[in-house]
Amino acid sequence: MQSHELLREVFEKCSAKEISSELGLSLSLIYKWAEPPDEAAGSGAANPLDRIEALYRCSGDVRIVEWLCQRAGGFFIRNPAHTNAHPDYLIPATNQIVQEFADLLAVIATAASDNQINSAEARTIRARWEELKSVTEAFVACCENGNFGPLKDKGAPGRKA
Repeated sequence: MQSHELLREVFEKCSAKEISSELGLSLSLIYKWAEPPDEAAGSGAANPLDRIEALYRCSGDVRIVEWLCQRAGGFFIRNPAHTNAHPDYLIPATNQIVQEFADLLAVIATAASDNQINSAEARTIRARWEELKSVTEAFVACCENGNFGPLKDKGAPGRKA
């Protein structure tokens, strides 16, 4: 699905007028976001979804996507590629999950050592938790698909890929 198609569907549930008012932008600009881009005809406009995609593509920083997913009440999990690799990478991959969990426990123990957790410590705990969820979900998805190529391609922690 293209971004303009998604926005067209979104505007069926939440009116373009309401979005225009909330964002402080012209109604015509909001409607242009739902048009396919056609530079020759001058229709369509770089919509926020395309801009976020371009920002991610340009920076390569997955935290942009993680932030958006967190704002939507979820978390980001990479979709494993569809290649078959030798399962020798299962042991290092499981070790990585155990290490991520140990890292999370260390952060929690350090933060709780004074019997209170401040907002900076809570953010650190959240970041470690998000990393553990992501690593574990990627592993589980590979197991479900019988596809361990992404684990092999990534390389095991502490090993050269």
